[in-house]
Amino acid sequence: MNMIAKLDTDITPDGPDYDTVRQVIELISEEYRDQPSLEAIATRLNQSPTQLQKTFTRWAGLSPKAFLQAVTLDHAKRLLRREEMPLLETSIEVGLSGPSRLHDLFVTHEAMSPGEWKAKGGGLTIRYGFHTCPFGTALVMATDRGLAGLAFSDAGDEKACFEDMTCRWPNAEYMEDRQATAWYAERIFQPGRWTSDQPLRVVLIGTDFQVSVWQSLLKIPFGKAVTYSDIARDIGRPTAMRAVGAAVGANPISFVVPCHRALGKNGALTGYHWGLTRKRAMLGWESAHA
Repeated sequence: MNMIAKLDTDITPDGPDYDTVRQVIELISEEYRDQPSLEAIATRLNQSPTQLQKTFTRWAGLSPKAFLQAVTLDHAKRLLRREEMPLLETSIEVGLSGPSRLHDLFVTHEAMSPGEWKAKGGGLTIRYGFHTCPFGTALVMATDRGLAGLAFSDAGDEKACFEDMTCRWPNAEYMEDRQATAWYAERIFQPGRWTSDQPLRVVLIGTDFQVSVWQSLLKIPFGKAVTYSDIARDIGRPTAMRAVGAAVGANPISFVVPCHRALGKNGALTGYHWGLTRKRAMLGWESAHA
């Protein structure tokens, strides 16, 4: 039986950090060619340079100036660069230490059967909760088998975000349970909790083609990026770039299944379901933690 999407509790996130960071990223993204100074950015946001520097560095792990360098087109191109190796050759990560390697080992996944997908969530109980995270408000959704959905929202857009996700599986039963989903939120957004001995289990709910694209996304190393055409070649459908782009956009487990690491030709950031500002934030955040 279909269940009407509704929210029972106040989900307004605590703390203004991401709102400040979002404004900084938007300004940087629009004016990066002018290389705006910290003082100029602070003036535009009506904050002191010291205050802004502390807030941004606390959030990102690097200064606004360093982040500016991390979100330019040149940085996107560097993410795509390899030394005579296929872009999706995961063996390049062997021997590396730190969060980038841990992230590869941190996520394990399975796909639901075609029959389960056709049921559009029928028979599934999906627990959900909204949580403050480095990228605004995160909607975390989980089944008994693992993480099934991860979406993002700005303040005031939470209900639209929730409806966007629930319409993907209209026949599922939804239960608000922040206590159950808090565990996922803490592990996903805290690199210190990425451990290979207790991997994060995700459940991919989609068509066979979509699942193949999402599995290809999971091969992209932390702090790296590929193009849509690379993904198309990886799944054996080299001429299906447009269909690949649609499948990337339909990814229900954002960030963990890293659709933000898929770029257009020559490093263009192109679209992102939860906003280009958030995509830039994710790429810059990963640059700080790689």
